[in-house]
Amino acid sequence: MPLVVHGHPFSSYTQKLLVALYENDIPFDFRSLGPDTPQHVNEWLAHWPLAKFPMLTDGQRRLVETSIIIEYLELAHPGPVRLLPDDPMAALDVRFLDRFFDLHVMAPMQAAVAGALPGDAIKREEALARSAQLLERAYGWLESQLADKTWAVGEDFTLADCAAAPSLFYADWVHRISEKYPRLAAYRARLLARPSFARAVDEARPYRNLFPLGAPQHD
Repeated sequence: MPLVVHGHPFSSYTQKLLVALYENDIPFDFRSLGPDTPQHVNEWLAHWPLAKFPMLTDGQRRLVETSIIIEYLELAHPGPVRLLPDDPMAALDVRFLDRFFDLHVMAPMQAAVAGALPGDAIKREEALARSAQLLERAYGWLESQLADKTWAVGEDFTLADCAAAPSLFYADWVHRISEKYPRLAAYRARLLARPSFARAVDEARPYRNLFPLGAPQHD
């Protein structure tokens, strides 16, 4: 029985999981969540009433929280691309960067999006300003950390890069990565060129009209 993923192609956290699945060519059944698929929504909410996605089903086991799902895949469905190093200390570095991208890049980006959803212009600008401040701080720290690195923690693509890809992709839409951060901009470009993430981005293109701040012309 194939794995089942409940999520949405335009969702940043769904994309984080998709990158991990695509990296190792793991087969799965994707069940998109939206008003046109109430059967999928009902199935998802029956198992996870907190209404966060993605959710992974593997037989009788259901998992939520994207980092945990990816770690589960490493244990139950390992592939040639090891997204967590075997060495515990190296794995700790990967987990830290994974948390950094989720908490300090993804979260401010999503706060700006949430601020725009109600349609209140004042709240929208306040949320954007706060998110820009937090993202600028994160960009500066990342710029210093990426010296002499191909990927987030070195030469190997890891869980941290699965988190970084959608985080930086959408964060740049909210608060552009300026020329002050050439390493970070180059890293974002490498992520976009990675086949696993390029596939996730292409699958989400039909939904760009959903971006409440107005999707830019560039990827």
